[in-house]
Amino acid sequence: MNKLELSQAIKRKAEEIGFLSCGISKAGFLKSEASHLENWLKNGLHGSMSWMENNFDKRLDPTKLVDGAKSVISVLINYFPEKDLFENSELKISKYAYGNDYHTVVKDNLNILLEYMRAEIGEIVARCFTDSAPVLDKAWAERAGLGWIGKNGNLISTKAGSFFFIGEIICDVDLEYDHPPKADHCGTCTRCIDACPTGAIIKPQLVDGSKCISYLTIELKDELIPAAFAGKMDNWIFGCDVCQDVCPWNRFSTPTKISAFEPLDGISQTDFNELTQEGFAKLFEYSPLKRPGFQGLTRNVSFAKKKEA
Repeated sequence: MNKLELSQAIKRKAEEIGFLSCGISKAGFLKSEASHLENWLKNGLHGSMSWMENNFDKRLDPTKLVDGAKSVISVLINYFPEKDLFENSELKISKYAYGNDYHTVVKDNLNILLEYMRAEIGEIVARCFTDSAPVLDKAWAERAGLGWIGKNGNLISTKAGSFFFIGEIICDVDLEYDHPPKADHCGTCTRCIDACPTGAIIKPQLVDGSKCISYLTIELKDELIPAAFAGKMDNWIFGCDVCQDVCPWNRFSTPTKISAFEPLDGISQTDFNELTQEGFAKLFEYSPLKRPGFQGLTRNVSFAKKKEA
């Protein structure tokens, strides 16, 4: 197969595996993203996520992650649920956490795609990534034509909205490259900015991570959530979907066909106020909810009920 035929075959296989879409971009230095990332870190908008300061060069240049890298194959995988399980609940968790941990699911599917590539091409140098290494996945997905970076900082697709995970295969294979969208499609809409409970979206495409509810409930490891956010958590105890729920493009979201993302048994009946450590360990063994740990989730539950300071 020539470059075009191989690229088309990879995309067909990705769809067959269950990926929502697949695009390919040329590996190289992300020049336009470099200054944005540098300023974001310099201004402390990453909060306590000190690991974001590490491997700065690798975040911007995939050739430093994979020797001889020529292509970045980006994929999207849908996690949108059949039903919003916590829409009318006292406490809420993000839709992406209803099912199994996406890191394992996406990585397993990427490995299937990589095995297919090796069967077709022969031995290649390649690595699979999904939010587990210093890769700017949204930037690469945009370059691969899979969507644009919206005002809320998320990748948005005109066909599928934004309720999806992103993964990559960085490889030393020369392929046919796609192109980023010629323009974003947010227009004058500011629904995500207006709806953010904590005002974390400073301006279009600039998010103060230290104010984001997802950061406060997942990444922040402090014993206490800052009192300034009391009464502003909108009942979220793990993650937050507000900026996606209000996005008009998510009217095109359709329920996932990935069985691993179907809600875990009993998750919608869970009384988070009465959850024990034993119950937590049993129910969330394979769930993203295990990330903050029992103490972290208990902290979130307690803080979500606090009135404004």
